[in-house]
Amino acid sequence: MKTDIKTNQLNEKYSIKNGIASTIVLNGSNNYFPLFAIGVLGATNYQVSLINSLPQFVGMFAVIICSILMGKLDEKKKFTAYSVLFTRLFMILIFFVMYIPKEYQSWVFVVLVGLMNFPGSFANLSWQSFIGDLIPEERRSGFFGDRNKVLTIVGMVTTFVIGIGLQQFNKSNSFPYKFLFIFAFISGMVEVYYLKKHIEFKSETTKEKRIQKIIDWTAFRDKPFIYFLVCGLFFNFAWQMAWPLFSIYQIKDAHANGLWISFFNVANQIAQIISFKWWGRMADKYSNARMMVFVSIGMASTPILTILSKNLIYLTIVNASSGLFVSGTVLILFNQLLEITNDKNRSSYIANYNILLAIIGFIAPQFGVYMLDQMNMGISMIIAGFLRATSAFIFLMFFYFLRKKRGQSQYAVSSID
Repeated sequence: MKTDIKTNQLNEKYSIKNGIASTIVLNGSNNYFPLFAIGVLGATNYQVSLINSLPQFVGMFAVIICSILMGKLDEKKKFTAYSVLFTRLFMILIFFVMYIPKEYQSWVFVVLVGLMNFPGSFANLSWQSFIGDLIPEERRSGFFGDRNKVLTIVGMVTTFVIGIGLQQFNKSNSFPYKFLFIFAFISGMVEVYYLKKHIEFKSETTKEKRIQKIIDWTAFRDKPFIYFLVCGLFFNFAWQMAWPLFSIYQIKDAHANGLWISFFNVANQIAQIISFKWWGRMADKYSNARMMVFVSIGMASTPILTILSKNLIYLTIVNASSGLFVSGTVLILFNQLLEITNDKNRSSYIANYNILLAIIGFIAPQFGVYMLDQMNMGISMIIAGFLRATSAFIFLMFFYFLRKKRGQSQYAVSSID
């Protein structure tokens, strides 16, 4: 899809504004779901793990349906905008959870968080494909690096303000969360508004091509994509299995309140701001696959460092060190996915990846809490760290595969010449 420079600049501007609103939604709601569930609703460890895993289970079915629907679309903007709209409407439903009988609140909340990811998966998959079409390949690393930096600053400020606000109330008081969920809904409407302002050109995809796209399973015969799947899915399993463990450790073991949870997030986001551009430059210079080796090693340190102390200041520092590598994970994994796809196969490849990622996202947090119940927090975190470190070796093999493949391609071209 070819667009002029002015159109590209407008789309980049609207994408940043849309992303700012989206960041406010996530930082005003999702980041505090575990604290709300444990402190206000009295959720169990199993329910906390479901907050992480149930959305992935629901999303698995959503991605399959979404990939079929998107195969029939000539334009993606409207579909993406309505997907976001229906996702943000769940904030209103979550708001009313606090008005039902106490014994049902935690389970209703868990179910709503899970169901919210049905339209949420539509939104995520369609946005990835939509923005991949709009942003030229040569602009991606620079633009997404700058965009992520701006969004991280917004997220940091939002989180800090929310943390100060929550500090004024008892941890079990539901009033501040009512305000947060309504505010998140309003921000979601702003998110939809800027999403609809993007300039999209109608695709000239024929009916025959659309039908072929729906039933296209050629992705699983594409070696670079298969190798990326192995690397990405293994890394995400090791990454996500520790998510509920961090929440449980910080809230139940270290007794962090809303203000400290905000400090953790702010420290993490400051580190991301500092490192986003560096990761983008290094990925452009050395390749996405090579830099994921270093990302994986850095991510492996976080679970192990976390369990060394329950001191809240120390945990803030650990979250800061984690942010240095989270920024690399967010930027490089997405860029690597875009790198091994093209305009013709991007939607189906991204759909296949997200379907498998949803399965991993459901299993991994459950496995993490299962280990916690069978062993203890220390051993569970060490295993998570070891698996993250192992993914570095797998990404190293992926890098050598891509380098060899590109070398063969260059040799073939030179031979023809």
